[in-house]
Amino acid sequence: MSDKKSKSGTPLGPIGTKVLFENQHIRVWSVELPGKGHQPLHEHDHPYLIVPVSEGKALMRWEDGREREIVDVLGNVVYRDASGGPHELFNLEDTKFHSILVEIKAEGPAT
Repeated sequence: MSDKKSKSGTPLGPIGTKVLFENQHIRVWSVELPGKGHQPLHEHDHPYLIVPVSEGKALMRWEDGREREIVDVLGNVVYRDASGGPHELFNLEDTKFHSILVEIKAEGPAT
């Protein structure tokens, strides 16, 4: 866990459950939540792709109160710009939530 904090002083957690791969260009996370599970406040510093591994619904809630419902569909890939601020993720389903998140850290050829 980093020492980063939100503007309100709340410690920020990791973006995902575990890092699966990382180099100077990308970082690949597994994001897993049990049924009705919750991912603590975190923030994205880089644009990223979401690749659903399971179908389901989740809720993103920003620290400022904004909310967005997410519907994950197998086979879809979603691009998102870097975070609009610290947010939490809530699994709205009784079943496991699982996605792969690919952070795009830098552009350029792989070495």
